[in-house]
Amino acid sequence: MQARLLLEDGTLFTGLGFGAEGASVGEVVFNTGITGYQEVLSDPSYCGQIVTMTHPLIGNYGINRDDFEAIRPYIHGFVVRRHESVPSNWRAQYTLDHLLKEYGIVGISEIDTRMLTRIIRQHGVMKGILTTGTERIEELKERLGVTPLLRDQVARTSTPNVFSSPGERERIVLIDYGAKSGILRELTKRGCDVVVVPHDTTAEEIRRLSPDGIQLSNGPGDPKDVPHAVETLRQLIGEYPIFGICLGHQLFALACGADTGKLKFGHRGGNHPVKELESGRCYITSQNHGYTVEESSIEGTELEVTHINNNDKTIEGLKHKRFPAFTVQYHPEAAPGPFDNSYLFDRFLDMIREHKRLNPEKPRQAQLAQTLRGELQYAQK
Repeated sequence: MQARLLLEDGTLFTGLGFGAEGASVGEVVFNTGITGYQEVLSDPSYCGQIVTMTHPLIGNYGINRDDFEAIRPYIHGFVVRRHESVPSNWRAQYTLDHLLKEYGIVGISEIDTRMLTRIIRQHGVMKGILTTGTERIEELKERLGVTPLLRDQVARTSTPNVFSSPGERERIVLIDYGAKSGILRELTKRGCDVVVVPHDTTAEEIRRLSPDGIQLSNGPGDPKDVPHAVETLRQLIGEYPIFGICLGHQLFALACGADTGKLKFGHRGGNHPVKELESGRCYITSQNHGYTVEESSIEGTELEVTHINNNDKTIEGLKHKRFPAFTVQYHPEAAPGPFDNSYLFDRFLDMIREHKRLNPEKPRQAQLAQTLRGELQYAQK
């Protein structure tokens, strides 16, 4: 089956199709990971994008039930140099081709992914259309021109309902902007009582859940496309300890008066070096984002830069100067890795305990009554 990828600058790639038949439009990006294509496919932060893998062999270890980072993939297309249709791994339950067919995702292989990556690096990410059809180039160009990129990715990927993962320790409200499963995994394995809420949950609804801390998840798209989330955070900063990841980091920065902007081709992969300014230590991080907090916008806010990217010096971490809140641009819950940065979840819990020590809780009975009352009202909503 022939497949074609047409970029908005007119560059055309012709290769072999796999996965579903059809056509889709999306922002063409690249990921430099050598392993972890299943986690990439199921990362909600790729919603609406056509993802190019720079590693030349993809599909060789198949697909299994345990390595998903979301219930389903949200990408709009998958681009590889070589697609391996017969996986060899004891954990494999089915093939990459089967997964893409199941969710209607078009794939293309046997193209020069190095050339495609160089084009993106030189000119920046751009729209593209990936098709297995026989339309003329003029028809593809017209469709590409009139089809807008998605702007509601957070609403598409966030949970529509409140759900919980009970634990015996601190209660964490996880605001889901398109969260990876790894965040919930890291919190629950530390014994946290996690309540996951939709992206449009109000500050008052979160208060009714009586959290000890608030976790802001990763997610897709431009942070300025979810202004309601920024307003909610403005009301919560200073009331509860906050830890933000990726999109959550950007939303927190906007809520504190900073600004965000789009990167030329983004950071996507599992080997990005990040320097912690306080210690001078360099960490290897997993990243997936196309936007960044503008360094010039930090001046005049109550934010302090804690981490920078060693490659392009963009901001990778922030903390609030007065309130218990910190954020990172990268993924400490990285799957399949690296696991260097999972300590940040321990730092978050230490911050919560210190905040509780300095701010004694209400009498337990009254707090419990308020919590139960709030949960009942929220469930009835």
